[in-house]
Parts: sequence; C-alpha cells; structure tokens
Amino acid sequence: MSPDAPLLNDYKQDFFLKRFPQTVLGGARLNLGYCAPPYIYVNQIILFLMPWVLGGIGTLVYQLGVLKDYYAAALSGGLMLLTAFIIQLTSLYARNKAVTVERMRATGIIAEEDEYEFTSCAGAETVRFLIPGKKYIANTVLHSVLAGLVCGLGTWYLLPDRITSLYGSTGGTVLLFVFGWLTLCIGEYSLIVNTATETATFQTQDTYEITPLTRPLYILFFVSVDLAHRFMENISALGQINQILHILFVFLPFLWALGTLPPPDAFLLWAMEQVLEFGLGGSSMSSRLWLLAMFIISVGTAVISYFIPSSLGVVLFMTGLGFLLSLNLSGIGLFFIHSVNRRRVETKSQALASSSERQFTWKECLFYFVMLALALSETSLLHHFAGFSQISKSNSQTMVGYILMILLMILWILREIQGVYIFGIFRNPFYPKDVQAATAFLEKHTRLTRIGVVRRILLTLVSPFAMMAFLSLDSSLQGLHSISVSIGFTRAFRMVWQNTESALLETAIVSGVHLLSPNADLWWNTSLNTGIRLLLGLELQETSCHTAEAQRVDEVFEDAFEKGCRKVCSLNAHFANVLTPCTVLPVKLYSDARNILSGIIDSHENLKDFQGDLVKVLVWILVRYCSKRPSMQGSVRKPEQGTGPLRLLPAWNASPRPRCPEDTESSHSETSDWSNDDIFDDEPSVAKGKMEKDQLNDWPGGNLPIPGSVESQRVSDHSTGTVPEDSLFRAVTFAYPATDKGKQEEVACTPLAEFSCAHSHLLSLPEEWRSHYVPNSRMKEMRSLFPEDWYQFVVRQLGCFRSEEKASDILEEIAKDRVLKDLYVQTVMTCYCSLFEIDTVAPSPGHLLRVYSGVLPWSVALNWLTEKPELYQLVLKAFRYTLKLMIDKASLGPIQDFKELINYLEEYESDWYIGLVSEEKWKEAILQEKPYLFSMGYDPHMGVYTGRVLTLQELLIQVGKLNAEAVRGQWANLSWELLYATNDDEERYSIQAHPLLLRNLTVQAADPPLGYPIYSSKPLHLQLY
Repeated sequence: MSPDAPLLNDYKQDFFLKRFPQTVLGGARLNLGYCAPPYIYVNQIILFLMPWVLGGIGTLVYQLGVLKDYYAAALSGGLMLLTAFIIQLTSLYARNKAVTVERMRATGIIAEEDEYEFTSCAGAETVRFLIPGKKYIANTVLHSVLAGLVCGLGTWYLLPDRITSLYGSTGGTVLLFVFGWLTLCIGEYSLIVNTATETATFQTQDTYEITPLTRPLYILFFVSVDLAHRFMENISALGQINQILHILFVFLPFLWALGTLPPPDAFLLWAMEQVLEFGLGGSSMSSRLWLLAMFIISVGTAVISYFIPSSLGVVLFMTGLGFLLSLNLSGIGLFFIHSVNRRRVETKSQALASSSERQFTWKECLFYFVMLALALSETSLLHHFAGFSQISKSNSQTMVGYILMILLMILWILREIQGVYIFGIFRNPFYPKDVQAATAFLEKHTRLTRIGVVRRILLTLVSPFAMMAFLSLDSSLQGLHSISVSIGFTRAFRMVWQNTESALLETAIVSGVHLLSPNADLWWNTSLNTGIRLLLGLELQETSCHTAEAQRVDEVFEDAFEKGCRKVCSLNAHFANVLTPCTVLPVKLYSDARNILSGIIDSHENLKDFQGDLVKVLVWILVRYCSKRPSMQGSVRKPEQGTGPLRLLPAWNASPRPRCPEDTESSHSETSDWSNDDIFDDEPSVAKGKMEKDQLNDWPGGNLPIPGSVESQRVSDHSTGTVPEDSLFRAVTFAYPATDKGKQEEVACTPLAEFSCAHSHLLSLPEEWRSHYVPNSRMKEMRSLFPEDWYQFVVRQLGCFRSEEKASDILEEIAKDRVLKDLYVQTVMTCYCSLFEIDTVAPSPGHLLRVYSGVLPWSVALNWLTEKPELYQLVLKAFRYTLKLMIDKASLGPIQDFKELINYLEEYESDWYIGLVSEEKWKEAILQEKPYLFSMGYDPHMGVYTGRVLTLQELLIQVGKLNAEAVRGQWANLSWELLYATNDDEERYSIQAHPLLLRNLTVQAADPPLGYPIYSSKPLHLQLY
C-alpha cells in the first residue's frame, strides 16, 4: 500500500491502535485513549492473571507432592469454576443495580466517542465496564463450566514435570510454562470477563455468543492431544506431534490476533466442506442445511460400503450412489413436487415455470435413468470378468489406463484451442480474428463450436464410462476391503460424475504410476481443482470510482480480440493481470429505445383515423379468436340436417344516465318490430303453443319487473321453437328509476334468424357476448362505422379450412352470411361504444393513454364489457394494437391495402408484446424472448407522452476469468477491513484503484453486506445432453 493511498486514515489508525492490543490480550482494554482511574487498569490485570494464580495453586501442591497431577488439575479447575460464577454474578448484580436502563453496548467495540465516567473502584459502572456479562443465562452457566474445565486441563497440560519429560530442558520448560500460562489467561479472559473482537469474523453479529468459545476450544484441542499421548505413550508419532503442539501453544495469541485460526462455527462448516469435497468426492453446497445433509449422506455411503460383504455389491452400490449423489437432487425434488401438484395448482406461465421451478424435464430424467442403467451394467460385468483371471484383469486395466491418458490429452487440447489464449500467454491461431460483426464471427466460430460439442461428448459420456471401467478392474475390490479402500473408491466413483475433468486427471496419474511402478499400490486423493467456478456479476461501467480499472478491463479485451487478432501468433500483453480473456459468446440482449410521441399521438388526423382502425382491429381479433377456439361454446351447437335458429337475449340498459329524446320511443311499437324479425336459437324447433304466443306478445311492455323480482322474458309468436323457462330467459332488474310506460327506452336486440351457411357456427361468437346494452337507435347510428368489406376480407383469409376441399367456397359463403355479420356488428360496435360511446369527436391523447393502461371511462356498455373478462382482454389488446398501428403509420407511412394491414396485425400477434412495463406479462414476454416489446407512458416532468421499444438482438459478449486466489485474498482483506477495522470511508477505494488487481470491481462483487453486486444469479442447472 503506497503512502498516498493508506489502507486506514488517521482517524481509523488511532482506533486500530486501541483495538488490536485488546484482540491480542483477549479483551483486556489497557489502551483506552482517554484518562481513566488507575484502578481500572489494576482490576483488569487482576482479572487477567486470576487463572494463573488458581492454576499456580494446583501446580504448587503437585510439585510439593501433596496431590497427584490429576487431583491438582481438578483443584485448579474447581477454584476457577467458583471464580467464574462469582464474576458472572457480580456482573449481573451490577446491571440490575443500575438506576438508568441503558442499551447494552456491543461487546468489544471501542469508538472514538466512547468515554466512561467512573466513581469508585467497585462501582456499578466500573463493573459493567470491566465485565459486560452474558446475554443469556444458559451461556453464563456454560461459559463458567468451560472456564473451569480449561483451567483444570490447562494446569495438567503445563505442569513443569510434564514439559520437562517432553523436552528434557529446564530453560525450555520455564519458557513454555510462562508463555503457556499467558495463552491460558488470554483464553480465560475472553471467555468469562470481556470477549475480544476477533480479526477472523464469520458472522457480522454474534447473536448466540459463539465468539467467546473460539480461544478455549483451540486450547482444549491442544490439551486433548496431550491427553491422548498420556494414555498411548507407545505411539512415537503422537509424541512428536505433542512436542510440536506444546511449542505452537505459546504462539496461539498471535495466530488469533492475525486471524489465522477461524471461529468454531466457520471452522466446523469449512471442515465439513473440505471432507465432503476432497475426502468423499462431493462439491461445495449452496447452503449450510444442504451441506450438513450431503455430508451425512456421503459419510453414510462410505460406512455402508464398508459393511457390504459382497465385492460385486460394493461395486454396484458405489456406482449407483456415486451417480445419484452427483445429480442436482434439489432440482429433481422440485421437479417431482411440481409434477405432483401440477393438477391441483393453476399454472402461472410456461415461461416462468420453465425458468424457475421446472428446471428438469421428463426427457432429462429418462436420460439419467438410462445412464445409470448403463453404468451399473458396465461395472458389474467388468468386475465379474476381473474375478476370473488376474492376468487378463491386469492387461485390461493397463489398456484402459492408456485410453484414459489419451482422453486426457485430447480433452486438454480441445479445451485450449477454444479460447483466445493458450496457457493464457500465446494467442490461439485457430481463434477467429474478426470479432466485430456478430454474423461473420458466428460463421467462423462454427468450427470451434463443433469442437466444443465433441469435447462435451468425450467429457460427459466417454470419460466417465472409461474411468468406471478402470476402477472396476482394480484388484483392491476383489479381496477384503479396508476403511481406506471404502473411502477411496466411494470418492472415486462419485468424482467420475461430480467432477469428471479432475477425476480424469487423477485417474490418469494413478494409471501412469501403476505403469511405472507395477508393484506399487497407490491412490491419488488430492483434488487439483480448488478454484472458484462462478464469479458474481461486475459493474463494468466507467464511473468516477473505478475509471482506471474499467479502462484496463477494456484494454485487456481490446488487445485480445481486436489488436491481437491482427497477428498470427502474439503474446498476451496483460499476462500478469488477474483478468484473463477467454472467448466471445453470442448473447441475446434487449436494446431499450425510448422516444417522444409528440406530433403523433396528438395529431388530429391520426386520432381521427384511430377510431376507424380500432373497429377493423376489433373485427380481426374477434374473428381470429372465434376461428381458433378449440371447440364451439356449449350453447352453440352444430346444426343437423340444416341450420337451426339461434336465440339471442336482449339486455336491459342499466345505465342511470338520461338518454336523448330520439333514443326513446313507444315500447309497444318497437315490440312489434322485434317480433317480426328472426331469433337465433341454440335448440332445434319442436312446436309452438298458445301459451308461448301469449307470453311473447306481452314482452317487453310497459310493465317492468319490480326491483328485486325475477320474471320470465317473453318471445314472439313467430318463434319456431319451444322456449324453456330457465335462467337464459330470465332477467334480474332492480334499482331502476321510475319509467313512463309511453317513454320506455328501447333495447337493441339481434333479430331471430337462421345462418345461411352451414359452417357459420364455427365463427359464431360466444352466446354470453351477444347481449348488449346499446339502444337500437344508437346501434343504427353506429352500424355505418362497421367495415363490411374488411370483415369479408378477414373471413376469406382464415386458414381453419385448409384440410377441406373447396375451402375458399366455404369461406365465401360464411363471409356473405348476413346473420353472422350482424352478430359481429352488434358485438364489435358495443365494444367500441364501451370505449368511446357515440361521440364523433376524436379522442384526446390522455384518453388513449388511460384506456391503454386499462382504465376505461364510464360508458353505456362498460358494465357489460367488464363482466366478460375474456372479451375485455381482447378489446384491450385491440386498443393497444390500434395505438401501435397509429404510431407505425405515422412513422412508416400509410397502409396501402387490406393485405398490408393484416401483415401488420399478424406481426403484432406473433413478434410483439404490446402492454405495460408493470404488467406480469411483460416479464413473461421477456422470458419467452419475444422479439419486440412496446409500452406507452407519460413523463410528468417534461409533459410529453413517451413510447418504449425493446428489441431482441444477438450481441457478442467478451468473457474472461479472474484469478481465484486474488479474488479470495481481496475478499478476505475486505472482511477484515470492514468488520474488524470498521473502515466506513465510502470512497476508500477511489484513491486505491489498482488496474492490475481490479480491486474496486472485485470488492464490489463480494457477497452482501460486504459487497454490492448489481446482479448475482442462483445456481443454474445445465443439462448433460
């Protein structure tokens, strides 16, 4: 660190000089930074040396021959236990005696502003300062008992006679005795008096007070080795280890202060992970729960394999469990759970399910099952064959060893020629030189892609089976196997699938050793792949904080993929940099274009054309929807032996708005008009009776139903079928204003008629869509807006009859069906009325934005539309398509003919998602990789309407890897700097930018709360095939 860029500023340097002695001494605060009474320091020294005094009593009585060594140790331990309880009870009494209730300060944290006022040597504030106490009663008891145990065993461990028997030197005994007791005092002080802030921090907050256990547990580990040596003196190696540990014991305070020894919780998890990865052939887990579960399963696998009596059973068991444990068990479990619950839970969306929950497929599970069956068959047959002849077995294993070494060389060569650099130094002459244009690069990169496919097949399919053949032919599996054989082969059979490339390297080395030393029975259990395999996302944009580093990243990639490609064979000019360029990958990304719609959305001509285009788009969407329905609605049946009539029920106008005088006429006169028209019916005609005729003649007269009552609607005597009196022919009308008989408002209704084409039912609208709230007079005004020629053109362009002969003739007949057209006229114009009513004035831009956002204005048919969610979504889609069409027409020019208009709409349907960014379907469209997305909005600051277009593009992304050790070293330093030195300078790395180490970018990518990565993905599942 240069003087111009210090690691800690002056303020933090003073803080560090106060905190570090406290860490070395186990929590004793002898450098407060302000004037404190002498008794504060004296009391701390007395508490610090108390274990030595109590241990000295036991040592003295032993040296005088009064008690034996273990009795002397028990005496010191009992005295320390009593002292620890007294210390903790004193702290508890002082806290309860305090008059003012204060929040307890975090243990061991000294800030510049913390100054204490002391009134007496044994005052409550003095005791609270010296002995903060424990947060939990259970820890008070546990830590006191542990303190007595450490003191008693420590006394036994540091007895002068014991040390002299180990080394035979009086001078060495004195040094080890003195400095050994200093180590014990430091551990005891941290446990029962005041816990030191450790430089090796695993948890940001010590909720369960685990930190005080760190130093005593390491002391107990050293003592346990000495106890084992006492009872097993005949083991010379154990004696040598005990001698080394006695010397190392006096250096424990420095190891604790430097953060070399981890906390117990971190050490336990780390040890489990190391045993799982290097001893049992597993891999790092994503969570502590998964680590514990996988560790138990892996250990259980090795134990069970040891007790299996049959060698063939051992091979089959190791092969099967090794393959299964190498799979993503959590992903498979989620897949089966999702499959079981799929019928009971509504599916959200295929895109979201495929990306999050359904990572596995049945096809992949079948592939794994086949692979497992082949693996079991191969190992069982080869092992059975190897049991007959030792000579054939040896020759076969030697041959397989040669194959493995050849595979290793081939895979290494295929891996190196796919990257831009070989060994990270020499530029690959086979790598494409032109990486500027995506199309040209992909064409030249095809050869390397094929090489990658070949390497993947060799690595994931050929190599595992070759290694299992080598393992199955090994002679160690033929006889009685030991613990080392069980662990070794359990690891080997699992690593074949878990980490194939490392396993291939190790197996090839073992095969080579066997070839060079035929009589040697060696096994290579060291994994060479210790680097990290996934680095979090980095913010590679040039800001004021890390401009130099971002610029260096650009230079590294530029030299590799732009400047370096000009030479046939060049060297990596940035070989010493932690970033090594690897390759260029085509990645699909969305470009985000935002523009202002001023001059388009507020143009009077565009707004006027919008209304006519909306009707056309509504016609196209409804016809398309009806033609693509899987089957007709239950209420619309295919006629037999001709076309039967369809009934369409009128709906009362529930709107309280007053109508224009021309919209209200005599109800009796309109009744006769309705009764003269045909009625659509979904049932074949049977007979007609006088009762029906009487009912039909009365409806809809001036007698409106009483609010809250239900009365049968009546149909004209011109109906040819029996009308069942059910819910379809009943209306519930209530809370209506009083209506004059002679001035009752008419209600528009589709006349009773028959389809003129036998196939018209295939395009018939759902029956619940046929009723509407638009009066007849208003409907007559709006019928002129319906584009009949466009409707016929859309029907003729349908492709639902591609498999039938004379499809064009059938579509022509459907297009000329007047009854079907009337259905579409009334439904389309009712939907139009729900958006604009009957206003002939062009809509305002604000009106368009509100409807586009799903906020419909009040209208006559608003309730009618909102009660039909499916139709409402279709209308909203049509409105959004029309708005996008208006923008395209203003940008690209007017539409020439109907064919061009259909092309626009079909493109919107297939390649576009037109909606709002806040909608869930916007995210689904991105996951589905829709080519284009459009959204409309309003900028209140600028007062303009805006449009946003996302365009899917394939861009070339430069990929590199960071040195694993450099990253881990910087993250370790970051943990020390933030958690121990509490460096709160937000711009601390602005003056410490390091282009060689990329310190800013690496620090930012650390896990929160230490770092702040802009993106960190969860583990992704990659298929083997």
